Amino acid sequence: MLDLQRLRALHAVSVHGTVGAAAAALGFTPSAVSQQIAKLERETRTVLLEREGRGVRLTDEAWQLVEAAAELLAIVERAETRLEERRGVPSGRLTIAAFASAARGLLPSVLADLAVRHPGLDARLTEVDPHLSVDLVAKGAVDLVVAHDWDIAPLPAPAGVEQAPVGEDLCDLLVPEGHRFAGRTAVRRDELGGERWICQPPGRVCHDWLMRTLRGAGHEPDIVHQADENPTLVALVAAGLGVALIPRLGRGPLPAGVVEVPLDPMPVRRLYALWRTGAARRPAIAETVRTLRAHWPTVAARTGPPRQAAAHA
Repeated sequence: MLDLQRLRALHAVSVHGTVGAAAAALGFTPSAVSQQIAKLERETRTVLLEREGRGVRLTDEAWQLVEAAAELLAIVERAETRLEERRGVPSGRLTIAAFASAARGLLPSVLADLAVRHPGLDARLTEVDPHLSVDLVAKGAVDLVVAHDWDIAPLPAPAGVEQAPVGEDLCDLLVPEGHRFAGRTAVRRDELGGERWICQPPGRVCHDWLMRTLRGAGHEPDIVHQADENPTLVALVAAGLGVALIPRLGRGPLPAGVVEVPLDPMPVRRLYALWRTGAARRPAIAETVRTLRAHWPTVAARTGPPRQAAAHA
């Protein structure tokens, strides 16, 4: 008989692409995941993973097992949902994936609240890019996702996935002190041409939004510096190396030398919670979504209005 935990490990590798990423998602070490798959290979007398460069590739036989594993894991999830629903209280393990600034600015208070009010719930957080997290919840790799989109780039929800709005996060233009915009009360999007931009790499939601917005206003963006983390982007602005559009959530206090200037209209990114339709009745899902939405007004209020520099002559 095939071992479910070993099938789960193989399924995780198929979803996350590498043994290391699968291990991080499952809360194991890469060695433990490799051992589980090695045992599954011995049980099935089949090669399941083959070396490919620095990574691994699933064999055709492995993909057949992955398909079966997905069906079995879905059955297990339905059974666990029914039991939890019958008990009527949030319990068991709940895996959550969230993008970086939500993981930093929203989830800590939410997770702490859940831990106090529902000690039987084992909620676990993984930081994942929004582009990847929606696919992870659709495939059953995580239970709940906190993702975002922008007003001009809606977030698609695949079939079998439900979503609920959490809140709206405002975004400001950050410029060095002494910049031509530093003393302004607002800047129109059609005024943004000719700037040296600091932003996230291509493929990230914020990068795509910036490119669409500037091109829509008739400007070809001049991207001079790219970094994944918002604190790095802010540090580059503080050094006078360019300007950036950065959301308020999880941003923290700005360092000396950096000024917030509102755009007109102000960019808005919308936060959502997403989960699989089959898990919608699970009390842990319902309670976590409710807690996310309950905490959002307090989190949004902490960001406060934009700080402006004194007007320059």
